[in-house]
Amino acid sequence: MSEAIRLNKYLSQIGFCSRRQADKFIEQERIKVAGRLPELGQKVIPGTAITFDDKSIDQQMDARIYMLFNKPKGIVCTTDTRVEKDNIIDHINYPKRIFPIGRLDKMSEGLIMLTNDGDIVNKILRMENKHEKEYLVQVDEPINADFIKKMESGVKILDTITQPCELKKVSKHEFKIVLQQGLNRQIRRMCEALGYKVQSLQRIRIMHFKLNMPVGKYRLLKNDEIRFLKDQLDG
Repeated sequence: MSEAIRLNKYLSQIGFCSRRQADKFIEQERIKVAGRLPELGQKVIPGTAITFDDKSIDQQMDARIYMLFNKPKGIVCTTDTRVEKDNIIDHINYPKRIFPIGRLDKMSEGLIMLTNDGDIVNKILRMENKHEKEYLVQVDEPINADFIKKMESGVKILDTITQPCELKKVSKHEFKIVLQQGLNRQIRRMCEALGYKVQSLQRIRIMHFKLNMPVGKYRLLKNDEIRFLKDQLDG
């Protein structure tokens, strides 16, 4: 027989929500165990019937999708399949409705997250300027110390000065840059403001998720990755 564990820990282990969020749901009386309202700290045996808003958490878990996709160049990050022929939704062709979190412009490639969990989307977008995103960029001119210094300290674009960031030279024409900010076409605009033109741009990391699948392919997050993501978003 399975050993009983705290309800909040169990919900976190299966990737339903973080422990902190589980305690909030219990206090809000949105969780039931075997048809009854649980107490904070209550233990459960895995497999016990648990509901959230009177719906089985197993069914809700089955319905939630968390995906990482390596977007190719030429694909547009839109859910409007009527407007754009080369849109991300038709390209992935996943059997359930999903939508991208944030954007990568059409000529950029690399990591993007998709989901059907609106709560996760709202949390990520609300905290977007606190999350690191790393890019590998190739430009048309040799990278020098002045370029690196100006990029790191801030560049005037879109009537603002970009936030300080980290930049590392990889080769004569390539660099890696870590941003927390997410202005429209930010890296391309920063480079253009300094007299450089981006030749290729690839996002290689979002938060702790690294690019590890071929171009045009996706993978679903594992339960431990979902749990860690939710813990990060709940602080």
